[in-house]
Amino acid sequence: MRSRGTPPPESVDMGEEERILIELCCSLSMRAHHHSSSFSSSPSSSSSSSSSSSIASPFILHSLTQPSPCSIFAFPGSWCADDWICGGRAPFGDSEVDSDLFPSLKSIGPGVVARVNAAFLSSFRRILTGSTLQSEVYKAITEKKRVIFTGHSTGGSIAALATIWLLENCMKSGGATQVHPFCVTFGSPLFGDCVLIHALEREGWSRCFVHFVMTVDIVPRILLTPLSSCREEIQAILHFLSPKASDFSLESIGKSQLVSVFYETVLRSALSVSSYLTSLLMGCTNSILGSLTSFIELSPYRPVGTYVFCTSKGQLVAVKSSYAIMQLLFYCLQLAPQQQMSEVAYRSLNEHWQYDSKIKQCVLGNVDCINYLDKLSPSLTVGDGDLDEEILGDLELSKEASLSLCAAIKWEKQRQSNRARIDANCSKIQEALNCLNDYKATCEIRGLNYYDSFKLHRNIEDFDANVKRIELAGLWDEIVEMLRRHELPDSFENRAEWINLGTRYRRLVEPLDIANYYRHSKNEDTGSYMYKGRPRRYRYSQKWYEQAQRLAEGSSLESCFWAMVEEIQIEIGNKPFEDVREKVTKLESEANGWFNSGYLGRDVFLGNSSFVVWWKSLPEQHRLGSCITRLVCGDETLWTA
Repeated sequence: MRSRGTPPPESVDMGEEERILIELCCSLSMRAHHHSSSFSSSPSSSSSSSSSSSIASPFILHSLTQPSPCSIFAFPGSWCADDWICGGRAPFGDSEVDSDLFPSLKSIGPGVVARVNAAFLSSFRRILTGSTLQSEVYKAITEKKRVIFTGHSTGGSIAALATIWLLENCMKSGGATQVHPFCVTFGSPLFGDCVLIHALEREGWSRCFVHFVMTVDIVPRILLTPLSSCREEIQAILHFLSPKASDFSLESIGKSQLVSVFYETVLRSALSVSSYLTSLLMGCTNSILGSLTSFIELSPYRPVGTYVFCTSKGQLVAVKSSYAIMQLLFYCLQLAPQQQMSEVAYRSLNEHWQYDSKIKQCVLGNVDCINYLDKLSPSLTVGDGDLDEEILGDLELSKEASLSLCAAIKWEKQRQSNRARIDANCSKIQEALNCLNDYKATCEIRGLNYYDSFKLHRNIEDFDANVKRIELAGLWDEIVEMLRRHELPDSFENRAEWINLGTRYRRLVEPLDIANYYRHSKNEDTGSYMYKGRPRRYRYSQKWYEQAQRLAEGSSLESCFWAMVEEIQIEIGNKPFEDVREKVTKLESEANGWFNSGYLGRDVFLGNSSFVVWWKSLPEQHRLGSCITRLVCGDETLWTA
């Protein structure tokens, strides 16, 4: 029983509009299966009427004017193994996304590109280039309609990729005022890895995805299994799942050993992933865990968005935490002691075709709220750490499952707590940056740029600046390491306040790190600063800025100006000028652009600046034709504010 002081589970009412759209999306998703067989690599155009569709179309397009204008695109599923796993791919059929098609699907700091199911991606690209999908979507946007993508089974995975494509192409091209697209799927398999989840959370797009899942439907779990070694079994499963299957019965499934064997394989694979994630969340330090993935292949696929589990009693339980969803995908699939494998396999396959009736029962029936497990306090537990049964509803989870869910919920809340602690350092960082900005101004008054002054390190101000530099390095290194360990919310790297603060920090403080690097001749032992000595804190903050501004990666190197100068000076001392002329010209061009953009201060071009002294030693013929001649020679018109 819940204690007197414990608040009730958090829930939300489902509005009438949401009820209508979800029920309609489910109905259209099921209908789409009957219009899929004729589509090939050369599809015909789709229908744009309110409910009609072309048989040769790869999707159904349904238009609504009430309760609000929207266009619903419903994609069919596939019952062919080749549409689930591409031949010659990784064991789980995954491949990197096309960065041109999905530029945001990557981790910004490490630069790792997201991976998705290659077969699903191939199907989506075929639809995108071989049908009227693009023109119909843009038409709907022009008409100020909300775009909704939906699908059952693999049609849901295609719908999810279509949603990401639209977010990339429309929301990022000045479409901030547009209504975000919405993706709702039913019994769809997983399709992307943890990098994809991170990217969608970072961009604030994960809220656009809602996935309805029957508690024991096998399809959402299929890709937890290495399909490359189970092609025969998956085809047997797909045969029974096909809407055209004429021999779907408990007896026929009981006779098919492949179905029972595959169900057991899926269960084992789900257990491996669930156990691995739970161990990580609980902070297991056993060295065996670190080597687990070297001899056990774990599926890279993870759930993204909100998952709404439809229980056998008609209750809806929504979960937003990817870790918690993974636990439910496994524990809801477990067998009861008295159950036969063939009976469970039959129920699991049968539930895949129950969405239409169940959604009507849950959404349009007496149930008017959704429980959000991952918004609950970890303190909402009873004896021995079990989640309260009232919270879990009729999911019928074991004690072990409750503990795993608690670990996932606590992990998400710890990340939020970590963010609050890091946010508290903002004022400390701002204060230190203001001190260094004053130091820069003081150096300029003395007729020096602050880079040269810090490198000479002759005054007490230089010592104080170094203390601030070291203090800031510790604060930013902590942030970077927490990001690398996924201990901060995925949205952290997309927060404008931290992007701006990181950019200011990088442009002001990195020249001091460069000065310190070459002052101690670290380049002689380690190598050039740019390639061997540049700290992650500057690489990460630069990538944040470039991602936010939609700039090419590596195009914002203004904070590394002095490192470029140092390396060219070293190189020009060992080679004829003609051999480095091209590099010098490029540096001059970049310096001119950075100065005009306000990224490079005028102190760089003071008369006794080490850069100016070096530049004046270059051949006269080159200097006369240089784009920075007026800057170096002190044209008064350049310095008037």
